[in-house]
Amino acid sequence: MMLAFLCCAICATAQKTDRTLQQQVEDLLKGFNGYVGVYVHDLKKNKTIAINADTVFPTASIVKISILTGVMDKIQKGLLDYHQRLTYTDSLYYSEGDDIMSLAKPGSTIELSKVMMLMLTISDNCASLWCQGLAGGGTRINQILDSLDFKVTRVNSRTPGREANRSMYGWGQTSPREIAAFMEKIVKGEVLSKQSSEKMLRLLSRQYWDEEAISQIPPGTFVADKNGALDENRNEVAYVNGKDCSYIFSIFTKNNKDTSWQYNNEAWVLTRKLSALLWHYYNPKAEVSDEPIRK
Repeated sequence: MMLAFLCCAICATAQKTDRTLQQQVEDLLKGFNGYVGVYVHDLKKNKTIAINADTVFPTASIVKISILTGVMDKIQKGLLDYHQRLTYTDSLYYSEGDDIMSLAKPGSTIELSKVMMLMLTISDNCASLWCQGLAGGGTRINQILDSLDFKVTRVNSRTPGREANRSMYGWGQTSPREIAAFMEKIVKGEVLSKQSSEKMLRLLSRQYWDEEAISQIPPGTFVADKNGALDENRNEVAYVNGKDCSYIFSIFTKNNKDTSWQYNNEAWVLTRKLSALLWHYYNPKAEVSDEPIRK
């Protein structure tokens, strides 16, 4: 009887994998010059696919979802106010990248809500480091991540005791499965509170960097998204909610041979192809999306 129960449990688990989609995605990934992980969850049919989904990858800017959670925790507890004004100082200056926040004059003020917007919408690193500090630092954010039962999703940079992880993964780390689960918890209202999760979802729907996964999804469809990129890493996680579909997917790459920052970077091309494949798989009658306008 116990053996029969175990067999049934195994079969039930196997039924959750979309074998057809799994094969299509595996075929798509063949020949990629790097290491890639993908996780997809069809929320309507509760079917998934997983390829290297439990491998730990550098998050690059996707770490900002974790930082957002830390800030929302402080707001929920009344320790910060979403609309409170903050004062920018010299100590907050961050020179790397093309940040807007770093252009602020010392002594100028800005609403916390706008600093959060800059962190998420344009992935402003100066704003993100400011938010990380306001959230209580990486140690506090990691405590929250642990309370959400995430095992590998962590903030490493400027976090005591995580120097070795920072050396290996950079600012943050996660796996394709965990970051997709993180997005799903936000969608279901299970991060901090329903109200906090709803605000997080709205914030994540305002993405400036829309030329990869988002470009393959019709603009009338709701998408909450965060992406991240380093020379050898190109990552993205998205929640797509359309008339006939609802799914979450993540794609992470590392050790990429193509480290260019052009539109035709191999990992970005793969991301667009994966997003298009998923959209048309779940919406077989949909028209093919046009490529984004470029010079």
